[in-house]
Amino acid sequence: MSARGPRDEIALLVENLTVHYGPIQALHGVSLRVRQGRIVVLIGANGAGKSSTLSAIAGAIRPSGGRVVFQGEDVTNERAPQKVARGIVLVPEGRKIFANLTVRENLELGGYLQRSAVRMRERLGHVYALFPRLAERENQLGATLSGGEQQMLSMGRALMSEARLLLLDEPSLGLAPNLVSEIFARIEQLNQEGLTILLVEQNAHKALAIADWAYVLETGRVLAEGTGAQLQADAKVKQAYLGV
Repeated sequence: MSARGPRDEIALLVENLTVHYGPIQALHGVSLRVRQGRIVVLIGANGAGKSSTLSAIAGAIRPSGGRVVFQGEDVTNERAPQKVARGIVLVPEGRKIFANLTVRENLELGGYLQRSAVRMRERLGHVYALFPRLAERENQLGATLSGGEQQMLSMGRALMSEARLLLLDEPSLGLAPNLVSEIFARIEQLNQEGLTILLVEQNAHKALAIADWAYVLETGRVLAEGTGAQLQADAKVKQAYLGV
């Protein structure tokens, strides 16, 4: 049993989620489940609603319908700071680090809820152990980091808040293949440590390879779901998203 809760209980339940941007409806009744200690993946074409789903779960946007339940509590209308305090943390697409702050300052901002200096040091140590390059560049400005290092910093900043559910939005976007492999290795390592992960990823091959369960989104609707292996073997999924 993980310290974060019994493995395989429902950590996150999303039911009939709808999202509008003005008159445009981005999500049409999306429902999904994320079990404790598992990696769940959302794949789909650009504009399918993947990022909108994560943003609604994280409290970055307000759903227009449906509900979001985290560890048995309805958190649908809570704002992002409340959800971060619960342990729901989003690593946004595009990294969005603070370019004019150092690596350490970025990380300390991620740990703004930490009330103990000892716990802050422990979280920093965990992030630096996970991403040694961040320790090496602790005093460098975020703007001076490579794309891969900025992604590590974005993930590390999220982990400073003691995430219980990590929402990852396109973590491999724009990275060289060797860095993509490194990022995915760290995702698997975090999951092995007990962290529950909901991953949005364009690299469907790599995402489905590590997924315990996966959903295919198309025009704001769930088109298919299954284990990573099942979707990798699905003819329609292979043709549309795996280039087979």
